[in-house]
Amino acid sequence: MIKQKPTVVIGAGHNGLVAAAYLARAGQAVLVLEAGAHVGGAAATHEFFKGFRVSSVSHLTSLLDPVVHNDLSLARHGLVFAKTHVKSVALAVDQEALVFEGAQLLAGTLSELDRAAFAPFVKRMQRFASVLGRQHGRVPPRLQWDRLIDAWPAARFGLDVRRLGREDMREFLRVITMAIQDVLDEEFSSDHLKGALAMDAVLGTKLGPRSGNTVFSYLHRHSGQGHLGVALPQGGMGAVSQSLAAAARDAGAEIRLNSKVTSLEVSAGAVAAVLLESGERVEASTVLSSLDPKTTLLALLGARHLDTELAQRVHHFRSIGTAAKVHIALSGLPQFRGVQPEHVGERLLICPSAEYADEAFNAAKYQRYSEQPLMELSVPTVYDATLAPPGQHVLSAIVQYAPYDLKGGWEQARAPFEALVMQVLERYAPGIGKLVLATELLTPVDLERQFGMTGGHWHHGELSMDQALMLRPVHGIAQYQMPVQGLFLCGAGAHPGGGVMGSAGRNAAAVVLKRPS
Repeated sequence: MIKQKPTVVIGAGHNGLVAAAYLARAGQAVLVLEAGAHVGGAAATHEFFKGFRVSSVSHLTSLLDPVVHNDLSLARHGLVFAKTHVKSVALAVDQEALVFEGAQLLAGTLSELDRAAFAPFVKRMQRFASVLGRQHGRVPPRLQWDRLIDAWPAARFGLDVRRLGREDMREFLRVITMAIQDVLDEEFSSDHLKGALAMDAVLGTKLGPRSGNTVFSYLHRHSGQGHLGVALPQGGMGAVSQSLAAAARDAGAEIRLNSKVTSLEVSAGAVAAVLLESGERVEASTVLSSLDPKTTLLALLGARHLDTELAQRVHHFRSIGTAAKVHIALSGLPQFRGVQPEHVGERLLICPSAEYADEAFNAAKYQRYSEQPLMELSVPTVYDATLAPPGQHVLSAIVQYAPYDLKGGWEQARAPFEALVMQVLERYAPGIGKLVLATELLTPVDLERQFGMTGGHWHHGELSMDQALMLRPVHGIAQYQMPVQGLFLCGAGAHPGGGVMGSAGRNAAAVVLKRPS
């Protein structure tokens, strides 16, 4: 047991576990305090109906940091993937589904011009995304510096852009702040294809395809540097967190569950202890929080420890979630219109056009849920039979747009919203309603309540250019070190942002270890 002055990590989400593992490997005494009854936070697996288990929030990986995967030997600690290189399948009610994986178009009807333009477009976007990907494992550059050496991180980012070559560099700088629909309209005529591509730019955001910065959010989604592509963990997303917890414990970290931190104690401008809901006080030499920035700085630390300008910046950090999660237990395997049987277990998309997505977003702007929502569907039991009884299946759906700040609140809206989701699913998978055994809806309000995400935002805050890189979460605290000595941010609210990555936890641990002793 750790008895005094440990490095405390608040939250056993995947980033907190990554930070704990790296710090423990470096010889620090590490104590992880988790409010819930299990590790993983939103990257967890739970049973929602007898015998049926699902990934609680995130259900596919594409951004998992390969350095973290290798450094922490996650395969040796139990991480197995049921399927790698998961394909994207754009559903349609009146034609064959489009099927693609990376720059390969595998099925579906397109004009010759769109078919010829597809691979060059995707490959160019992959090159642009790789520029962001190379920043994942780096501490963001400062906007101001006193020494020439401090300018190196910014110079390195500039060199990464320059290495694209003159033509690609100009195009990268032109499009990165643009709306994804404007770029897609330049390249393609197919509404079906533009809808599928626009989906990756808006999923999990409070943005529509005509919103600025959606090219940036598209590139972020495709900025993973792994060799697995989009992948499905065996046993659900909780398997990722369990392997990280095993790596942390193997390195010597202690993980305590059901231990909710309610506040931080500060003495002489430095963090001194964490206070638990139980009344326990734990002295700490260093504290890393994997919770979102608003919870960390305004709730646990308190605005009184921030200067007025910084407190205002944190208060205005945009973190209103618009994505809900629906889990469905099924007595059999659903059949989707225009989808070959071998593609039912892939990543299924409901977004028939970019205009459809834009109309769906309009509802969220006015605090309503969309009557024609976008959906990302996964039927993981096609490849992972451990998640349901034999012959039965689970379906998980990310449903966009379902705003946290819904007018009238979610209590009265739950039943009609679930009915709406089933109505849309029935349109694309006729007869699915007859297979339903049970459903579970997690609105953004539920996500906030269950996982502590302020505003129910999956990424702890909107991913856009004004809340990214050296501005994430806000100017002045973008290098993981918070304004109180000894306090660090290591979650998705820090660079490089949301997604099951682990990079923020690794980077924050590196900053802690580089501090002067």
